[in-house]
Amino acid sequence: MPADGSVGRGPRHVAIIMDGNGRWAQARGRPRLFGHHAGARRVREIVEACPDLGVEYLTIFAFSTENWKRTQVEVAGLMSLFRRYITKEARALKAEGVRVRFIGDRVRLDKKLISLMDELEQLTAGNAKVNLTIALNYGGRDEVARATKRLAQDVADGRLDPASVDEETLPKYLDTCVLPDPDLVIRTSGEARISNFLLWQSAYAEYEFIDTLWPDFTAEIFGNIVGSYANRDRRYGGVKA
Repeated sequence: MPADGSVGRGPRHVAIIMDGNGRWAQARGRPRLFGHHAGARRVREIVEACPDLGVEYLTIFAFSTENWKRTQVEVAGLMSLFRRYITKEARALKAEGVRVRFIGDRVRLDKKLISLMDELEQLTAGNAKVNLTIALNYGGRDEVARATKRLAQDVADGRLDPASVDEETLPKYLDTCVLPDPDLVIRTSGEARISNFLLWQSAYAEYEFIDTLWPDFTAEIFGNIVGSYANRDRRYGGVKA
Protein backbone atom coordinates (compact mmCIF):
# COMPACT_ATOMS: atom_id res chain seq x y z
CA MET A 1 0.00 0.00 0.00
CA PRO A 2 1.47 3.38 -0.96
CA ALA A 3 2.33 5.55 2.01
CA ASP A 4 2.04 8.83 0.15
CA GLY A 5 -1.40 8.36 -1.46
CA SER A 6 0.02 8.76 -4.95
CA VAL A 7 -1.96 10.88 -7.37
CA GLY A 8 -1.71 10.60 -11.13
CA ARG A 9 -1.49 6.83 -11.48
CA GLY A 10 -4.32 4.66 -12.73
CA PRO A 11 -5.67 1.63 -10.88
CA ARG A 12 -3.65 -1.55 -11.11
CA HIS A 13 -6.55 -3.70 -9.92
CA VAL A 14 -10.19 -2.99 -10.76
CA ALA A 15 -13.07 -5.03 -9.34
CA ILE A 16 -16.55 -4.88 -10.86
CA ILE A 17 -19.97 -5.79 -9.50
CA MET A 18 -21.73 -6.54 -12.78
CA ASP A 19 -25.30 -5.59 -11.89
CA GLY A 20 -28.39 -4.93 -13.96
CA ASN A 21 -28.55 -7.84 -16.41
CA GLY A 22 -32.06 -8.86 -15.39
CA ARG A 23 -33.46 -5.33 -15.48
CA TRP A 24 -31.82 -4.75 -18.88
CA ALA A 25 -33.62 -7.80 -20.28
CA GLN A 26 -36.97 -7.00 -18.65
CA ALA A 27 -36.88 -3.48 -20.08
CA ARG A 28 -36.77 -5.14 -23.50
CA GLY A 29 -39.56 -7.59 -22.73
CA ARG A 30 -37.16 -10.52 -22.56
CA PRO A 31 -36.47 -13.10 -19.83
CA ARG A 32 -33.76 -12.33 -17.27
CA LEU A 33 -31.42 -14.95 -18.73
CA PHE A 34 -31.34 -12.97 -21.97
CA GLY A 35 -29.72 -10.16 -20.00
CA HIS A 36 -27.20 -12.51 -18.40
CA HIS A 37 -26.10 -13.72 -21.83
CA ALA A 38 -25.71 -10.11 -22.98
CA GLY A 39 -23.69 -9.37 -19.86
CA ALA A 40 -21.38 -12.31 -20.48
CA ARG A 41 -20.60 -10.98 -23.96
CA ARG A 42 -19.73 -7.60 -22.43
CA VAL A 43 -17.01 -9.19 -20.28
CA ARG A 44 -14.77 -9.82 -23.30
CA GLU A 45 -14.80 -6.15 -24.31
CA ILE A 46 -13.82 -5.00 -20.82
CA VAL A 47 -11.05 -7.59 -20.50
CA GLU A 48 -9.64 -6.55 -23.88
CA ALA A 49 -9.62 -2.89 -22.81
CA CYS A 50 -7.51 -3.52 -19.70
CA PRO A 51 -3.96 -3.54 -21.15
CA ASP A 52 -4.28 -0.14 -22.85
CA LEU A 53 -5.67 1.31 -19.62
CA GLY A 54 -2.84 -0.06 -17.50
CA VAL A 55 -5.18 -2.39 -15.60
CA GLU A 56 -3.25 -5.55 -14.74
CA TYR A 57 -5.90 -7.21 -12.56
CA LEU A 58 -9.63 -7.40 -13.20
CA THR A 59 -11.97 -9.13 -10.77
CA ILE A 60 -15.63 -9.63 -11.69
CA PHE A 61 -18.52 -10.71 -9.48
CA ALA A 62 -20.32 -13.42 -11.46
CA PHE A 63 -22.42 -15.26 -8.86
CA SER A 64 -22.76 -14.65 -5.14
CA THR A 65 -23.45 -17.04 -2.29
CA GLU A 66 -26.82 -15.24 -1.99
CA ASN A 67 -27.75 -15.76 -5.64
CA TRP A 68 -28.90 -19.32 -4.90
CA LYS A 69 -32.09 -17.66 -3.58
CA ARG A 70 -33.13 -16.84 -7.14
CA THR A 71 -35.56 -19.06 -9.05
CA GLN A 72 -34.40 -22.55 -9.95
CA VAL A 73 -34.78 -21.67 -13.62
CA GLU A 74 -32.52 -18.64 -13.36
CA VAL A 75 -29.88 -20.44 -11.28
CA ALA A 76 -29.82 -23.41 -13.66
CA GLY A 77 -29.56 -21.02 -16.60
CA LEU A 78 -26.66 -19.17 -15.01
CA MET A 79 -24.76 -22.39 -14.33
CA SER A 80 -25.28 -23.42 -17.94
CA LEU A 81 -24.06 -19.98 -19.04
CA PHE A 82 -20.88 -20.31 -16.96
CA ARG A 83 -20.11 -23.72 -18.50
CA ARG A 84 -20.77 -22.35 -21.98
CA TYR A 85 -18.67 -19.23 -21.38
CA ILE A 86 -15.65 -21.21 -20.20
CA THR A 87 -15.88 -23.67 -23.09
CA LYS A 88 -16.33 -20.94 -25.69
CA GLU A 89 -13.77 -18.45 -24.40
CA ALA A 90 -10.95 -20.72 -23.20
CA ARG A 91 -8.81 -20.62 -26.34
CA ALA A 92 -9.28 -16.89 -26.90
CA LEU A 93 -8.35 -16.11 -23.31
CA LYS A 94 -5.17 -18.15 -23.60
CA ALA A 95 -4.26 -16.58 -26.96
CA GLU A 96 -4.82 -13.05 -25.63
CA GLY A 97 -2.52 -13.56 -22.65
CA VAL A 98 -5.27 -13.57 -20.02
CA ARG A 99 -4.69 -15.56 -16.86
CA VAL A 100 -7.93 -16.74 -15.31
CA ARG A 101 -8.51 -17.55 -11.65
CA PHE A 102 -11.72 -18.39 -9.81
CA ILE A 103 -12.50 -17.42 -6.23
CA GLY A 104 -15.37 -18.60 -4.07
CA ASP A 105 -16.55 -21.85 -2.50
CA ARG A 106 -16.69 -24.56 -5.14
CA VAL A 107 -18.35 -27.20 -2.95
CA ARG A 108 -21.90 -26.40 -4.10
CA LEU A 109 -21.04 -26.19 -7.80
CA ASP A 110 -21.60 -29.16 -10.10
CA LYS A 111 -18.65 -31.37 -10.97
CA LYS A 112 -18.67 -30.51 -14.68
CA LEU A 113 -18.40 -26.80 -13.97
CA ILE A 114 -15.64 -27.34 -11.39
CA SER A 115 -13.71 -29.43 -13.92
CA LEU A 116 -14.02 -26.69 -16.55
CA MET A 117 -12.86 -24.08 -14.04
CA ASP A 118 -9.81 -26.17 -13.14
CA GLU A 119 -8.97 -26.72 -16.80
CA LEU A 120 -9.21 -23.01 -17.64
CA GLU A 121 -6.98 -22.07 -14.71
CA GLN A 122 -4.39 -24.62 -15.82
CA LEU A 123 -4.65 -23.62 -19.50
CA THR A 124 -3.98 -19.95 -18.78
CA ALA A 125 -1.54 -20.37 -15.88
CA GLY A 126 1.40 -19.15 -17.97
CA ASN A 127 -0.28 -15.89 -19.03
CA ALA A 128 0.37 -12.50 -17.45
CA LYS A 129 -0.99 -9.77 -19.76
CA VAL A 130 -4.24 -9.49 -17.80
CA ASN A 131 -5.15 -11.32 -14.60
CA LEU A 132 -8.88 -12.04 -14.73
CA THR A 133 -10.43 -13.30 -11.49
CA ILE A 134 -14.00 -14.56 -11.59
CA ALA A 135 -15.89 -14.64 -8.29
CA LEU A 136 -18.24 -17.60 -8.57
CA ASN A 137 -20.35 -18.74 -5.60
CA TYR A 138 -18.48 -16.06 -3.73
CA GLY A 139 -19.38 -14.04 -0.63
CA GLY A 140 -17.05 -11.84 1.36
CA ARG A 141 -18.27 -13.04 4.74
CA ASP A 142 -18.13 -16.66 3.61
CA GLU A 143 -14.56 -16.13 2.38
CA VAL A 144 -13.45 -14.63 5.70
CA ALA A 145 -15.15 -17.47 7.60
CA ARG A 146 -13.41 -20.11 5.49
CA ALA A 147 -10.08 -18.31 5.85
CA THR A 148 -10.51 -18.10 9.61
CA LYS A 149 -11.18 -21.83 9.83
CA ARG A 150 -7.96 -22.57 7.96
CA LEU A 151 -6.03 -20.14 10.16
CA ALA A 152 -7.51 -21.70 13.32
CA GLN A 153 -6.58 -25.18 12.09
CA ASP A 154 -2.98 -24.09 11.57
CA VAL A 155 -2.92 -22.73 15.12
CA ALA A 156 -4.40 -25.97 16.47
CA ASP A 157 -1.85 -28.03 14.54
CA GLY A 158 1.05 -25.93 15.81
CA ARG A 159 1.93 -24.46 12.41
CA LEU A 160 1.02 -20.91 13.46
CA ASP A 161 1.77 -19.05 16.67
CA PRO A 162 -1.44 -17.24 17.74
CA ALA A 163 0.67 -14.43 19.22
CA SER A 164 2.00 -13.70 15.73
CA VAL A 165 -1.43 -13.20 14.13
CA ASP A 166 -2.02 -9.64 12.92
CA GLU A 167 -3.81 -7.90 10.05
CA GLU A 168 -1.21 -9.22 7.60
CA THR A 169 -1.92 -12.84 8.55
CA LEU A 170 -5.53 -13.37 7.48
CA PRO A 171 -5.02 -12.20 3.85
CA LYS A 172 -2.68 -15.16 3.36
CA TYR A 173 -5.67 -17.45 3.92
CA LEU A 174 -8.14 -15.59 1.69
CA ASP A 175 -9.11 -16.78 -1.80
CA THR A 176 -7.30 -13.72 -3.16
CA CYS A 177 -4.00 -14.41 -1.39
CA VAL A 178 -1.99 -14.12 -4.63
CA LEU A 179 -3.71 -10.90 -5.76
CA PRO A 180 -3.11 -7.27 -4.81
CA ASP A 181 -6.02 -5.51 -3.14
CA PRO A 182 -8.36 -3.71 -5.55
CA ASP A 183 -7.68 -0.03 -6.09
CA LEU A 184 -11.07 0.68 -7.62
CA VAL A 185 -14.45 -1.05 -7.26
CA ILE A 186 -17.16 -0.28 -9.83
CA ARG A 187 -20.81 -1.19 -9.46
CA THR A 188 -23.20 -0.79 -12.36
CA SER A 189 -27.01 -0.36 -12.39
CA GLY A 190 -27.41 2.48 -9.88
CA GLU A 191 -27.27 0.43 -6.69
CA ALA A 192 -24.97 2.00 -4.07
CA ARG A 193 -23.97 -1.01 -1.98
CA ILE A 194 -21.12 -3.51 -2.03
CA SER A 195 -23.23 -6.67 -1.63
CA ASN A 196 -20.71 -8.76 0.30
CA PHE A 197 -17.98 -8.37 -2.35
CA LEU A 198 -14.28 -8.36 -1.38
CA LEU A 199 -15.04 -7.02 2.09
CA TRP A 200 -11.55 -7.37 3.53
CA GLN A 201 -9.66 -6.53 0.35
CA SER A 202 -11.58 -3.33 -0.44
CA ALA A 203 -10.95 -1.57 2.88
CA TYR A 204 -9.08 1.24 1.08
CA ALA A 205 -10.51 0.91 -2.42
CA GLU A 206 -12.12 3.80 -4.24
CA TYR A 207 -15.74 3.18 -5.24
CA GLU A 208 -17.66 4.23 -8.34
CA PHE A 209 -21.42 3.64 -8.49
CA ILE A 210 -22.92 4.30 -11.89
CA ASP A 211 -26.45 4.07 -13.30
CA THR A 212 -25.44 2.18 -16.45
CA LEU A 213 -26.73 -1.40 -16.57
CA TRP A 214 -23.99 -3.96 -17.06
CA PRO A 215 -24.90 -5.01 -20.65
CA ASP A 216 -24.56 -1.32 -21.62
CA PHE A 217 -21.20 -0.88 -19.86
CA THR A 218 -18.79 -0.18 -22.72
CA ALA A 219 -15.02 -0.01 -22.91
CA GLU A 220 -15.40 3.76 -23.35
CA ILE A 221 -17.29 4.09 -20.05
CA PHE A 222 -14.73 1.85 -18.39
CA GLY A 223 -11.89 3.96 -19.75
CA ASN A 224 -13.47 7.18 -18.48
CA ILE A 225 -13.83 5.79 -14.96
CA VAL A 226 -10.30 4.42 -14.92
CA GLY A 227 -9.00 7.74 -16.21
CA SER A 228 -10.79 9.74 -13.51
CA TYR A 229 -9.26 7.54 -10.81
CA ALA A 230 -5.87 9.15 -11.38
CA ASN A 231 -7.26 12.46 -10.11
CA ARG A 232 -8.25 11.05 -6.73
CA ASP A 233 -6.19 11.94 -3.68
CA ARG A 234 -5.56 8.65 -1.84
CA ARG A 235 -4.13 9.32 1.64
CA TYR A 236 -4.95 5.98 3.34
CA GLY A 237 -5.86 7.74 6.57
CA GLY A 238 -2.86 10.05 6.58
CA VAL A 239 -2.58 13.79 6.00
CA LYS A 240 -0.22 15.38 3.54
CA ALA A 241 2.23 17.92 4.89
